[in-house]
Amino acid sequence: MLGPAVSINRPRDFAAGDAMSANPCKLYRFDLSADSGPEPRRALQLADLAVDVLAAEAMLTPKPALVDGRGSGVHRDLDLPKMLKSASSLHGTFLNMAEAAGAAGREPNQALREQLARIGRSGERCMFAATGGSNAHRGAIWVLGLLVAARAIRSDESPRGGTGPRREAAPGAEAGPRETAALAARIAAFPDRYAPAQDSHGARACLRYGVRGARGEAVAGFPHVIDVGLPAMWAARAKGADETCARLDALMAIMATLDDTCLLHRGGLSALQAAQRGARDALMAGGSSSAAGRRALLRLDAELVKRNASPGGCADLLAACIFLDSDCKKPSATVRTR
Repeated sequence: MLGPAVSINRPRDFAAGDAMSANPCKLYRFDLSADSGPEPRRALQLADLAVDVLAAEAMLTPKPALVDGRGSGVHRDLDLPKMLKSASSLHGTFLNMAEAAGAAGREPNQALREQLARIGRSGERCMFAATGGSNAHRGAIWVLGLLVAARAIRSDESPRGGTGPRREAAPGAEAGPRETAALAARIAAFPDRYAPAQDSHGARACLRYGVRGARGEAVAGFPHVIDVGLPAMWAARAKGADETCARLDALMAIMATLDDTCLLHRGGLSALQAAQRGARDALMAGGSSSAAGRRALLRLDAELVKRNASPGGCADLLAACIFLDSDCKKPSATVRTR
């Protein structure tokens, strides 16, 4: 049985036009005319959904080595309250992204890409302020920011409900997951000429191991979301799994094939291989809704905790699955114990 819909208190004392100041959480200022953006309600729906998705992903339990309802996993500087606080702090970021992308006649281009990047960097400052300097959602800002922007470009299309797989959009219909991901990929393909030089963990892992990382996944149209995670989620539901198990199976499916730079950074190739092997074992044992699959999932959890490695990139893509599956339906989350 599903738990209550995720609902966390979000500050509403900001607007898309707030100017930057000494406060690290003040958002980038946009000069948008009253008729240049999407319907305000739609932008707000998208921001609400993005924050609720982050909360649902954080609360999903048990996740191997990740922060969840049981504890911090391998992330000693994070816990569930911090994750929820971080998610809440990003509401204005996603709202600004939706408004910027949904300006009348807006299409993917370099100016939009760089505008979204500036908003995202402001959002990172909000996140760090909310968590006391811990990185809770940097990757998710990138992933969900692109998807929020892609949905906002189609802001004239009304949201739909339902929990099953979406059909691809016909002309004039709401964009389906694949079309939304493809539009996000077009945005991601443009370079950000103003990005500060960064020697990030993910960038180093990409160079060392020859994997494509978060940007490559986005530019490719999020194949681990569209072709792996969402089908696994829908298949689990079709077999009678509850929402928690459907999402856990989506996470396992992504883990089984993704070259997760978080795992590579923390534990090297051996940790990545252990995660992929353990995820496949859990799925082959029947998935998280079966007793054998749940035992395999918990063995994977123990193995990754021992290695001090966590699948943070997989978690970001699971959030993308929940976003694309839910659209403007508020996602639910339940918390299970070991």
